[in-house]
Amino acid sequence: MSSIPFLRAISISKIYPGERQSGVRNTSLQIQQGKITAIIGESGSGKSTLLRMLYGLLSPDEGEVQFKGERIWGPEEKLIPGHDAMKMVTQDTDGLNVFAKVWDNVAVLMPNTDVAEKEKRTEQVLKQLNLLKLADKRVADLSGGEKQRVAIARALITRPEVLLLDEPFNQVDTSFREGLQQDIRQIVQDTGLTVIMVSHDPAEVLSMADELLVLKDGEILETGHPKELYQNPQNLYTARLLTNCNVLTQDEAKLCGIKAQKNCVVIYPEWAITTNSWTRKNWTIKQVLFKGSYEDLLLENNEVILRLLNDQPGKYKVGDKLHVRFNKHLEY
Repeated sequence: MSSIPFLRAISISKIYPGERQSGVRNTSLQIQQGKITAIIGESGSGKSTLLRMLYGLLSPDEGEVQFKGERIWGPEEKLIPGHDAMKMVTQDTDGLNVFAKVWDNVAVLMPNTDVAEKEKRTEQVLKQLNLLKLADKRVADLSGGEKQRVAIARALITRPEVLLLDEPFNQVDTSFREGLQQDIRQIVQDTGLTVIMVSHDPAEVLSMADELLVLKDGEILETGHPKELYQNPQNLYTARLLTNCNVLTQDEAKLCGIKAQKNCVVIYPEWAITTNSWTRKNWTIKQVLFKGSYEDLLLENNEVILRLLNDQPGKYKVGDKLHVRFNKHLEY
């Protein structure tokens, strides 16, 4: 097995000057082949800038990006920017020919030197992305989620080794989003494709990614498997990014029966158990937010507000007084 890293960045920086500097600062990373890596962070943290440097659409001010040991050329050195072994898909589907059929939009990227292979490959990719039944429909007649599938099919038709996705599900309805994510995961498993995606939605990356890179102010704060980072984030920034958690001071935590050693205490909504059967009921329900299969409860105690998860909708109502027990907390 080769010891040369598949795709890596070595101390790359790309700074955009201004009142608040943005971009990427002195960042090094390695991308695992055949895995889905998600880059997450707040708006302006440098996610898209990093992705574009990995692809070769931007040249770093310092450092370099290497693919299989060779430096990736930037747009100043290459007539058509972007590495030939990679394809990028964004939330923008303007590159599609809306008046052509789905089949033609995908097949047009294959050469006509072998028509049988062209038809076989087009059918294969459309099937992988559940588009075969839409093959004869015009792109103009498709939904946003279906157009996004066509854009991904166009990226995959030439068998790239790396697929880069920049906020790919922003314009996709929730009902289509999960199915598209599952299809991409299946393609990765079946073909060994390497996927690098940028997202601000924790629900997307937790279910899709094999590895998370947490970006803050242009620097990688921490990395790891989604489950590990969710359960044990090393930084408050990561905890807040991955879930709508409760953040308390030391004094506020005392109301929860927590004697904290550090200044900041984090409690995830699912880490609390509510009960109305105990005599010590010091939390009052201020709001019940219906979420379908569950509810968010907003509880108050001495002006401290907690958001908790209730998986039995209808069990509680506004004004109920409860005892709350906490199974776990984090300190920062």
